[in-house]
Amino acid sequence: MVSKPHGGKLVRRIAAPKTRERIIGEQREYPKAEVDHGRAIDLENIAHGIYSPLKGFLTSDDFQSVLDHMRLSDDTPWTIPIVLDVEKPEFEEGDAILLYYDDLPIARMHVEEIYTYDKKEFAQKVFKTTDPNHPGVAKVYGMGKYLVGGEIELLNELPNPFAKYTLRPVETRVLFKERGWKTIVAFQTRNVPHMGHEYVQKAALTFVDGLFINPVLGKKKRGDYRDEVIIKAYEVLFKHYYPRDAATLATVRYEMRYAGPREAIHHAIMRKNFGATHFIVGRDHAGVGDYYGPYEAWDLFDEFPDLGITPMFIREAFYCKRCGGMVNAKICPHSEEFHVRISGTKLRKMIMSGEKPPEYMMRPEVYEVIRSFENPFVE
Repeated sequence: MVSKPHGGKLVRRIAAPKTRERIIGEQREYPKAEVDHGRAIDLENIAHGIYSPLKGFLTSDDFQSVLDHMRLSDDTPWTIPIVLDVEKPEFEEGDAILLYYDDLPIARMHVEEIYTYDKKEFAQKVFKTTDPNHPGVAKVYGMGKYLVGGEIELLNELPNPFAKYTLRPVETRVLFKERGWKTIVAFQTRNVPHMGHEYVQKAALTFVDGLFINPVLGKKKRGDYRDEVIIKAYEVLFKHYYPRDAATLATVRYEMRYAGPREAIHHAIMRKNFGATHFIVGRDHAGVGDYYGPYEAWDLFDEFPDLGITPMFIREAFYCKRCGGMVNAKICPHSEEFHVRISGTKLRKMIMSGEKPPEYMMRPEVYEVIRSFENPFVE
C-alpha cells in the first residue's frame, strides 16, 4: 500500500488561476520580501506537498519544538527547520505579503508571526556543531535577524530545465498505483551512479515491488556532477540494466543542508510524501567532512517508531577479488586485502585525468555519458 502522506493529508498550497491573476494584478499593493534560490525551492516543495504537513514557514512554537525535540509542536516527527529569514521586516504580523525571487513573485504569504532566534542554538542543535566551516552552519550564520512564520500560496514556479523528469507527489502516487506497486523503496542521490549504488538499489528492490530513484537537483558544491550529467547517466543505466516494470526515475529540486542524521530523517519524510513505503539510508547520509559518524543516521531512526516509512540499512558495497563481485561486509568473509572500495572522489579523479574506471567500479555506458560532456563537473 502506497504510504499515507506525512501528517495524514497531502498538502496543496497553489493559488487558483483566478486568485493568482488577481494577486499578480495587485502585486504593487502588497508589502514584499526577497527570497534566495533555496527558499524559492522550499516554497515549491511546501506548495506541492513534498514537505507535508507544512503549509508554510515555521512559526516560533514549531521552530523551537523542531530544534529541541525533532518534532512539530503537535508531535509530528520533523527534523529540519523550514524557515524564512529577513534582516529587517517591512511588514507586520497579520499582513499578507508577496515573496519574490529575482523579480518573480513566487508566493503570497500570510504573516502569522515575526520572531527572533539564536543562530548558535540553531547551528548546534541541527548540525551538531557551531563550526562556520560546515556549509549548513555558514548558511545559518548568514541568515537575517528575524524569522517569519505563516502559510503560503504558490503563484509562480522557477524555470525548470528538467520539467520532463519532474514528478510531484500527487503524480508519483498515481504512477505507483497504476503499476500495482504496494511497496516502494526510494533512493536519494546527488551523484552519477557507480556499481556500489547499483548494488544497494537492487539489493533493496529484491524485497519490494518498485524502486524509486529520486535524484536531487539544485545548488551543488564545486566538483559535484552537473544535474544534466546525473540524469543522462541514470537514463542509460535504466535502459540497459534495470527492469522497466520495477523501477522509475523522477527528480526533485531541493537545497541540501548537510545536516547528517537529522537530514536523513527529513529525506525519508519527503519520500514518504511521494508515496514510498521504504527509504534507503546511506553511509554518512547527508553528511559533509567528518562531522558525523559513518552510520550515525541509522541510529537516529530508532527514535522515530512513528515515522511511517521503513528505513532500509544496506551496508556500503565494495568489490571483492575473491568473491568476484560486489558485496558488503555482512556477506563477504574475506580480508581487507581483497577488497576494492568504490569512492566517488576516486572515480571523479580518474575521470578528470582521462582514465576509464574498471567495469567493477562503473558501467562503461555511464562512463561514456560522463565523457560526452565537455565539462561534467560544477566549477
